[in-house]
Amino acid sequence: MNILAFGPNGSGKGTQGAIVKEKYGLDHIESGAIFREHIKGGTELGMKAKAFIESGDLVPDEITIPMVLETLAKSKEKGWLLDGFPRSLAQAEALDKALKESGMALDYVMEITLDREIAKERIMGRRLCANDNNHPNHIAFEAIKPVEKDGELVCRVCGGELSTRADDQDEEAINKRHDIYYDETTGTMAAVNYFKNTDVKIIAVDGTKTIKEISEEIMQQIG
Repeated sequence: MNILAFGPNGSGKGTQGAIVKEKYGLDHIESGAIFREHIKGGTELGMKAKAFIESGDLVPDEITIPMVLETLAKSKEKGWLLDGFPRSLAQAEALDKALKESGMALDYVMEITLDREIAKERIMGRRLCANDNNHPNHIAFEAIKPVEKDGELVCRVCGGELSTRADDQDEEAINKRHDIYYDETTGTMAAVNYFKNTDVKIIAVDGTKTIKEISEEIMQQIG
């Protein structure tokens, strides 16, 4: 089974992707993780991507698409959940074409919907676990608040060290990312709408619900 996951930054898309991955035994492929791997490894594509990521801009297709397709091919037999790609209409069209050419079927498109202002508030309050970025920690939500240990806030799941991404505290950078996501002409929402016009099954859920409610609704629709 192969799934595309969509949702604005702050919607909980990564958390839900981790739950779906565990439930169905899929590889959870995050475009951000692919970038980080290339950047850490000092590859040519990684160094090119780094400059765009740090400025909050969309990494160009000629850099992103080869990275993503290479990773998907490795998970062809097991199945995958792809998170964070495509982010534009052009990428959606390129991915759809590439999947068909390689014989990989796309079974579901999962979309978590969330108001833009709510998404921004969530981004600025989230904390990242050093052990697993998908461990939910947020200073504004009681159900997923970090816990205090020796006067410091640590991950509520594993006790790992917490940090914030610099661009999570930068409203201008957040707005730039959301400008890309909510753009229905050429941006990520245009990509979502592209797949809505195909025969792929769409799973749309309200991102204001609890983590448990959202995951249960996703599982019901996958069956």
